[in-house]
Amino acid sequence: MPAILVVDDEKSIVKGIKFSLEQDGMQVDAAYDGEEALQLARDNKYDAIILDVMLPKLEGTEVCQQIREFSDVPVVMVTAKDDDMDKIMGLEYGADDYITKPFNILELKARIKAILRRTAVAKPVPKKAESLALRDINVDTQARRVFVREKEINLTAREYDLLEFFMHNIGRVFEREELLTRIWGADNTGDVRTVDVHVRRLREKIEENPSDPKYISTKWGVGYYFR
Repeated sequence: MPAILVVDDEKSIVKGIKFSLEQDGMQVDAAYDGEEALQLARDNKYDAIILDVMLPKLEGTEVCQQIREFSDVPVVMVTAKDDDMDKIMGLEYGADDYITKPFNILELKARIKAILRRTAVAKPVPKKAESLALRDINVDTQARRVFVREKEINLTAREYDLLEFFMHNIGRVFEREELLTRIWGADNTGDVRTVDVHVRRLREKIEENPSDPKYISTKWGVGYYFR
């Protein structure tokens, strides 16, 4: 039974989301402020977190940033309608996806289910550990752990998916739209800026000099490739 944490200070919204997800067989916990959300995320293992940006005590972006210090659980930020800055800030602080208010509960459920499908596919139980290695990067694909210059780095679920995808397709150029579909799913309704933000965050974590990347390169006017 997938475990989901829903965080919003509007109890009516939490109640509606909780009821809808439970109808689909999910276990749902609720938090109504940032501090409570952070404590629940520390004390429990969730398959996904739905996190509102505007929260009492601790803002959603700060909650997301602190969660990223100890967990790569997928986080869907809930932002104000058409507030691009909230979307960008959510992604900057480690969110995997976002949805804007007011939203259709069916769209939210579709996003959560897509995340759960991707997580299930990304975490198979192989007969033996598989690894990927290129120069200073080593990836344990069974444990989803990444080491750069022999130091483990903490990636979000989307950042890890993006890195592993690139390392399986070295040299091939991918348009932003294709990366959005491949990594975020065909039913994702986000925009290509999501890809740009995640690529930049990934570069900051794996590159010695992110402004002069040696791994993730830009094909101007087209997209990105791994070299």
